[in-house]
Amino acid sequence: MGKGQELYKKAKKLIPGGTMLFSKRPEMFLPDHWPSYFSKAKGCKVWDLDGKELLDMSIMGIGTNSLGYGNEEVDAAVLETVKKGNISSLNCPEEVYLAEKLIEMNPWADMVRFARTGGEANSIAIRIARAASGKDNVAICGYHGWHDWYLSANHNGGDDLSGHLIPGLSPKGVPKNLRNTVFPFHYNKYEELLDIVENNNIGVIKMEVLRNFGPEDNFLQKVRDLATQKNIVLIFDECSSGFRETFGGIFQKFNIEPDMVMFGKTIGNGYALTAVVGKRSVMEAAQDTFISSTFWTERIGPTAALATLKVMEREKSWEKITETGIKMQKGWMNLAQANHLNITISGIPAMTTYGFNYDNAAAYKTYIIQEMLKKGFLASTHFFASTQHNDDHLDLYFDALSDIYHIIYKCESDAIDISSLLDGPVCHSGFKRLN
Repeated sequence: MGKGQELYKKAKKLIPGGTMLFSKRPEMFLPDHWPSYFSKAKGCKVWDLDGKELLDMSIMGIGTNSLGYGNEEVDAAVLETVKKGNISSLNCPEEVYLAEKLIEMNPWADMVRFARTGGEANSIAIRIARAASGKDNVAICGYHGWHDWYLSANHNGGDDLSGHLIPGLSPKGVPKNLRNTVFPFHYNKYEELLDIVENNNIGVIKMEVLRNFGPEDNFLQKVRDLATQKNIVLIFDECSSGFRETFGGIFQKFNIEPDMVMFGKTIGNGYALTAVVGKRSVMEAAQDTFISSTFWTERIGPTAALATLKVMEREKSWEKITETGIKMQKGWMNLAQANHLNITISGIPAMTTYGFNYDNAAAYKTYIIQEMLKKGFLASTHFFASTQHNDDHLDLYFDALSDIYHIIYKCESDAIDISSLLDGPVCHSGFKRLN
């Protein structure tokens, strides 16, 4: 075992669940063999604790680094802030400058609140929206974090959140009296949402604009019209989708304005900053409820975000990563067809994924991760593009993946047993308690 695997064995004894982020658990990738920890990251490369250099063709910090790891302009701004002082008894002016920039980018909006994580931003938005609407009940579509308000949906009747990114989420520890306050609906299922609104005194609709596929039959406009007619606060969660296809929210592509929107992940290119942007008529309700946290006043987050937005706007980063993502999707499909394999590709190009349409899909995914790691790649069935990925990286990636796909074809043709090729257990899917 390498140093990373050894350290993770220790971590599981010291940290419940092993890691702070569920999506970075080694069991989600390659149980017993995933490097687990990094010593350095730059561009689109990562070095593990043994000093091995790996090309990151996977999740790029869970989508935080669309400008690549260690962008020099962003890091220079942060280092200058560190020299001058990150936090004091006074507020940092950068939060005002950043609020101005975000409102300039979203002329429909008037006010901004900042946090440092996506879950915090989602909870802030829900609190403000409930306060503004005067109603407790929320209709949701998509993944919106780990807090009680969201996870309470799994008290309603079972695993109600299973279709919203992560199946099997346990609501243990979430008060049962929150049951039937959050009602999930499926994307593009307008009649389902309408039924929820008509029968549950809904005050807030919160949704991802899109994740795996886009709107059909004027879905988003119907949602906007419904919210307006029923005096419901409409919130778009763009923590993941923001800055991937536009300079800001992906909702811009559909000419539909929310009442509130959240931005996160890539807005600070790896530094912690999330934003809740909204109309004054809704955001002013934040003054009637207590929302406050010491480290929301630190300086690194807004400094990094200001520098990141400057680089993004100058380089039109969203165009570059979309182009790279399209090439990746085409490459996956070409490779699958060449090897007579059936896959389904989903997600926006810059934040895309695919799956094998076979019973052994999880084993095939594990095999890809295992063999690509041996070839010097962090690779899964996900790809989050950055401006640092180029055609040479894609060529190397597909050259390495080609032989692996051919082996998977032989497995699906019953010429080889996939279990005989795996060096350890199959990767996890969904939420599971670690032993």
